[in-house]
Amino acid sequence: MHALSESVSILTVRKIVECIPNFSEGGRIEVIDQIVAAIKSVPGAVLLDRESDPNHNRSVVTFVASPERVVDAAVAAAKKAAELIDLNKHTGEHPRMGSTDVIPFVPISDVTMDECVALARSCGERMSSELGIPVYLYEKAATRPERENLATVRKGQFEGIRDDIANNEARRPDFGEPRVHPTAGITAVGARPPLIAYNVNLGTSDIEIANKIARAVRHQSGGLRYVKALGFELKDRGIVQVSMNMVNYEGTPLFRAFEMIKREAERYGVAIVGSEIVGLVPQHALNMVADFYLQLEKFSEDQILEHRLAAAMEEVEA
Repeated sequence: MHALSESVSILTVRKIVECIPNFSEGGRIEVIDQIVAAIKSVPGAVLLDRESDPNHNRSVVTFVASPERVVDAAVAAAKKAAELIDLNKHTGEHPRMGSTDVIPFVPISDVTMDECVALARSCGERMSSELGIPVYLYEKAATRPERENLATVRKGQFEGIRDDIANNEARRPDFGEPRVHPTAGITAVGARPPLIAYNVNLGTSDIEIANKIARAVRHQSGGLRYVKALGFELKDRGIVQVSMNMVNYEGTPLFRAFEMIKREAERYGVAIVGSEIVGLVPQHALNMVADFYLQLEKFSEDQILEHRLAAAMEEVEA
């Protein structure tokens, strides 16, 4: 089936779930090719996007499917990743604990968050029983309040969890034995609303500046609500980055995080050299940025050509 016909097919399905697995490989594109092929081998799973970053040594894949198929595709991807990625040989800027590091399920169309929680638990059970990979449940699927935050779940990364999991009750997995898979580690599986992965690049190689700005902007250390942030080095470019997860882009819009980072960077005599969105982004999030910076008066999203065109086409088809 061609990509276009696949996309049309999924759009005719009333219930749609988005899944965004993150893999601990960003340099060997042939590995990600095989993981993507495993996802696409599941009938009804449609690839929307894939992004790989060699500095982070991480890839983010986005696909959609019906609730009946989405777990099949996620498990198929995790199985292939476990075959091809060895955490004992992995290095990179981004924290990680598994070859398939996280698998979030996101409700998109006619699907509730509770249904996505059930999907996350089904996925976790299958990964444990079929692949021998233990699973932590996080975000809305968490079974303990302290596991809602992914940073808390992943603390210590692969090596720390490997050494601690058998002896520390707090580190016991939700599914599987209290030991990590010897090469594939452990995976966090959860359910959450849509988030935006948004990075701001700074014109300096000083990682401490990025770390200080990340601490200032992230909610957990007193910064902006709904923002998770870390500082990273982009060694191939000789600069550093404030990497963020915007977990509620309406509560804290992109422009607010950008402006705060800009002001904080000015304190250190550092300029912003660019920003990037990793993966997909809701149109509304970009509209909010345009509205803010252009200082639009009485702006309505009905003025967007594509929105008006889509509405007109629906009327014609009706």
